[in-house]
Amino acid sequence: MTALSHIDEQGLPSMVDVSSKKVTTRTALAEATVVFPAAVFEQLAGQHFLTKKGAVFQTAIIAGVMAAKKTSDIIPLCHPLALSTCQIDIAPTQESSLKVTCLVRCEGKTGVEMEALTGASAAALCIYDMCKALTHDITIQEVKLLQKTGGKSDVHAGR
Repeated sequence: MTALSHIDEQGLPSMVDVSSKKVTTRTALAEATVVFPAAVFEQLAGQHFLTKKGAVFQTAIIAGVMAAKKTSDIIPLCHPLALSTCQIDIAPTQESSLKVTCLVRCEGKTGVEMEALTGASAAALCIYDMCKALTHDITIQEVKLLQKTGGKSDVHAGR
């Protein structure tokens, strides 16, 4: 088992020192699933996911991008990163759900996994917020990292 990178020799929280790392292109892809009761999903799909609060997909995309850019403000030991891109995709599935993916890329010394996970999570939360007037029986499931590249170890998780 390896040591936790955010804990120093005294057992205190510490931001990882990345000053000696090489700048590389870092990418990460994360996913969240928003599950609806079937009748509510059908109603939303019939309305093209437009609610009284507005266009669900477009608003959730903006929320996800905004959150990814602010990840270091809400995850205490994350490094602030200048993102090159953040792309949120929202797709309906056959299971009365929406699959939210967030792809993030930057040129940096540390990875963008947390930014991708934060972007996918925030977009999913925005979807919940925009649709909760119809039901509170919406769940957000399986927030997970699918892929990361550009660092010491690449990850390609199964979908």
